Amino acid sequence: GMLNSKGADARVLSAIAMPTVCETYSPAKGIHHLEQGRIVICAAGTGLPFFTTDTGAALRAAELQCEALLKGTSVDGVYSADPKRDAKASRYDRISFSEILAKDLRIMDPAAIALARDNGIPVVVFSIRKPGAVLDVLSGAGRFTTVTKD
Repeated sequence: GMLNSKGADARVLSAIAMPTVCETYSPAKGIHHLEQGRIVICAAGTGLPFFTTDTGAALRAAELQCEALLKGTSVDGVYSADPKRDAKASRYDRISFSEILAKDLRIMDPAAIALARDNGIPVVVFSIRKPGAVLDVLSGAGRFTTVTKD
């Protein structure tokens, strides 16, 4: 893949078995690859219906004991209101999971928020549309919101 062609050692693990394409996901396989210094890309969500991609991401972050969950989206963080509809919306640099739920900010579904909160995994919300955004977030640069425990 692209990451491997750039010199990174990456593995794709899918919740839905696709043995000719990639490995099938299990927490043990994911943790093994992480311990070997590899980048792990989880594909196909949870492999089950009725779970959002956010819930799948939060579940995988918990299973793999991740330090953070990066949520690339169409906006550069969590806002007090939808910035596409409310010109007065202000972006938070940092906000708690409880505040997100209390203010009904809907950046992620409640199940995903609960999984991240209960497992102590901060969520970093940033715009995936900006070139280099993931590298910016990883280096602490750029615009994003960090969602943390209270």
